[in-house]
Parts: sequence; C-alpha cells; structure tokens
Amino acid sequence: MNTLISDPVATKVRFDADNMWVDFADGRTLGVPLAYFPRLLTATPEQRDRHVISGGGTGLHWEDLDEDICVKSLLLGVGDRTSRKR
Repeated sequence: MNTLISDPVATKVRFDADNMWVDFADGRTLGVPLAYFPRLLTATPEQRDRHVISGGGTGLHWEDLDEDICVKSLLLGVGDRTSRKR
C-alpha cells in the first residue's frame, strides 16, 4: 500500500477570545488555545490580525510580536506554554 502524506498548508488564521483558528487547504480547521502562545495571548486583537502566512502556508508570522509558529507543530498538540503560579 502506498500512502501520500503531505505537510499541512494553512490558508487562513482568525481568533476568538480564547482560541486561534487555522483553516487548512484540505478543508480542516484547527482550534488552538491562545494559552499555548503567551505572546498571542497578551496581544491586542489588532496585533493578532497583523500576521503573515509564510512558506506557502507552512508557517505563521507576527512581526510586531516576534512570534513564529510552524503550522505542522500545531497538529502535534504542544502543551500549554504559560507559567502558572501555585
């Protein structure tokens, strides 16, 4: 059996109060908690909206926030990166 696996390609990024939503070329949509990305979590809606889909859809970039996200890593479910006070 021969299976073709391709890298995910982002086509659109949008936000709600708690999540980043990424649409993919294959029709999937992934919601990722903003808590996974502290710079996006603390950014204003205007700063979040100033992003670039780079590398033909393989990366997400926010110049103002110095944030770069590999689209493929989003599908790996990286854990919460914010520090919590106990």
